[in-house]
Amino acid sequence: VQLQASGGGLVQAGGSLRLSCAASDRTFSIYRMGWFRQAPGKEREFVAAISRSGVGRNYADSVKGRFTISRDNAKNTVYLQMDSLKPEDTAVYYCASSRYGMDPSDFGSWGQGTQVTVSS
Repeated sequence: VQLQASGGGLVQAGGSLRLSCAASDRTFSIYRMGWFRQAPGKEREFVAAISRSGVGRNYADSVKGRFTISRDNAKNTVYLQMDSLKPEDTAVYYCASSRYGMDPSDFGSWGQGTQVTVSS
């Protein structure tokens, strides 16, 4: 599945952004979807994942309570609502899909990332 992330930008600390990831595959609903991020000089890290139905959701401890992942299977799109942003959230954000599970290691098919920069 081809993925295209969008919605990144520059925001002040405490602000909000909403990322979107559109999938090209009509079978989007069979995939678990996830968001990951990579800051300069750091390894890519897991942010959030959502089940095929949207009921099951997992979050990294660092974003729990601030970020919300959701999906609209009719629009083949997954979202990441980011609130109370911190400078340490600055990174390139990527979406990814998984056929078989919601563990971070299950995800592949990386899309093009979108830059999020949070100023202090």
